[in-house]
Amino acid sequence: MKLGLAIFLCLLPVFSTAAKTKAAGKFEQYHGKFSSNPPLKLDDATYERLTAAPRDYTIAVLLTALEARFGCQLCRDFQPEWEVVGKSWVRGDKKGDARLILGTLDFADGRGTFQKLMLQTAPIMMLFPPTTGPHAKPDAQAIRYDFTTGPQSAEQVNDWIIRHLPEGPKPPIYRPINYTRLVTITTAILGLVSFFSVAAPYIIPIIQNRNLWAAISLITILMFTSGHMFNHIRKVPYVAGNGKGGMSYFAGGFSNQFGLETQIVAAMYGTLSFATIALALKVPRMVDPKMQQIAVFIWGAVIFAMYSFLLSVFRIKNGGYPFHLPPF
Repeated sequence: MKLGLAIFLCLLPVFSTAAKTKAAGKFEQYHGKFSSNPPLKLDDATYERLTAAPRDYTIAVLLTALEARFGCQLCRDFQPEWEVVGKSWVRGDKKGDARLILGTLDFADGRGTFQKLMLQTAPIMMLFPPTTGPHAKPDAQAIRYDFTTGPQSAEQVNDWIIRHLPEGPKPPIYRPINYTRLVTITTAILGLVSFFSVAAPYIIPIIQNRNLWAAISLITILMFTSGHMFNHIRKVPYVAGNGKGGMSYFAGGFSNQFGLETQIVAAMYGTLSFATIALALKVPRMVDPKMQQIAVFIWGAVIFAMYSFLLSVFRIKNGGYPFHLPPF
């Protein structure tokens, strides 16, 4: 009995060394394949072998379903980001100092694994920490990452992986240059520059036209002073019934208004503005004195009538207002 125990104790370091050598050899073997074509493509057999103990490395496996017949749009959307993560690790950790392998197990190649894990959705990421070595975890259970918030970026997934790795330098995400986008943006910029260089003699006079900017400014002022933003914020009705079978176009009180009311008020302000501009700018330039006098009376009457109507609307809004101006 004592002899057997002594033999076992003597052979125990040998078995331990053999197990460590086997784990180390497994990492070297599959890290070479991972470096040549990241992320490493797995099937049921390679998944079992890489995730089986002992492990002196970390492996992150994306369980996905890429074929169109499975209808996993999220899987196809995330796959390019996962490939960016894999290529970034190969580029930034060529010697495998972090002892990390990234793999992909497609449902078409790993039905048995999906059934064994009882997975009903995809994609799902599983991270297996090392079971031996200086960075071995007390609990070597796989850590699961669910894509509950939709497609994740390569940076988000890479940060999650780094959080579960030992301390040390970690490679950043390297995104390949999108030459198609670069060419498209360059072509668009050159096209715009060419267009403006050709069209500048025609566009610049329009942009520098004072009357155009005056009209734009006047329309903007009228739109916002008449209550346009109030309608969008409060979602007011266009018109409402007056309780007598008719329609009410103006809402009583200063905290209420209708959509049509805003348009009427804007039209009144616009008419008053146009009449004032005509009296100030157009009428003095008229050569015929008689026509000038007639124009003064016409535009004066328009201003008088519009202001009278504006006061009548104001009395509807404020029932206690005592003043009015005929004819309204």
